[in-house]
Amino acid sequence: MTAPAGGGAATGSTMPREERSIPQWRALLEARWQTRLRELTELALAYHTADAERGAQGRAQQDTQTLLRRAVGARRKLADVEEALGRLTAGVFGRCEQCGSAIPAGLLAIGPEARYCPRCDDGTARAEPVPERTGR
Repeated sequence: MTAPAGGGAATGSTMPREERSIPQWRALLEARWQTRLRELTELALAYHTADAERGAQGRAQQDTQTLLRRAVGARRKLADVEEALGRLTAGVFGRCEQCGSAIPAGLLAIGPEARYCPRCDDGTARAEPVPERTGR
């Protein structure tokens, strides 16, 4: 499978001035897309294997539910990257979806999937969810 196609160039008037160029952002997002796809594939395979073996090996249902939750989270991360690639192609990457202001380059550097500026982000629109703690 290949990364989503993109080729539309964004105009300078709608893009905030970041430290990276549009092709650099595209390359970064496509690399993240590939990483997220690999992660999702591995989790989905682990889930299906664990679910099939659960009865035979006495594997706890909680283990398979944990794998399922992780797979769902990985799918959301993949979708976030796909949406960011779409915004890049549409020429609105780096703009807040709520108010239209520029998202600071530092925030985009941390999470290029960011959809909101700090003023509009109420804490629920994180580019990268906080990882779940497992075990001790």
